[in-house]
Amino acid sequence: MSASLNRIVLCGNLTADPELSYTPSGMAIAKLRLAVNERVKNQQGEWVDRPCYVDVTAFGGQAEASNKYLEKGSPILLEGKLRYETWEAKDGGGKRSKHSVVADRIQFLSTRSEGGAPRQESPSAAPMKSPKPPMADSGADEDDLPPF
Repeated sequence: MSASLNRIVLCGNLTADPELSYTPSGMAIAKLRLAVNERVKNQQGEWVDRPCYVDVTAFGGQAEASNKYLEKGSPILLEGKLRYETWEAKDGGGKRSKHSVVADRIQFLSTRSEGGAPRQESPSAAPMKSPKPPMADSGADEDDLPPF
């Protein structure tokens, strides 16, 4: 038996508004893009931020709450699982791959007075079915998640 643990904790800011969609069975899926900065000294001895961009997917109530409360620039803390995705390039350029995160829990780090008020729904977003508080777990088990 081999040991295995797949947990990731990240804190950063969204680089774009969440993109909400629904599966044919009605499960909400939100795509988020997170920037996590690392402070490093450059060759001149000045401190600069080196960003790391991470694609994040949230499901269920967590996806709906993210779409309702988050926008570009929103600070979040998330816990989740690291995923490795592979696909064939559309242009025939061969196999592509990347790491991404499937969020289990997203903590919103701003209050309503700091810009955490619900944002306007986009016309293309389906109506929310059951709003959950921002701290809610996704409620989706590994078997419920659609394939990547």
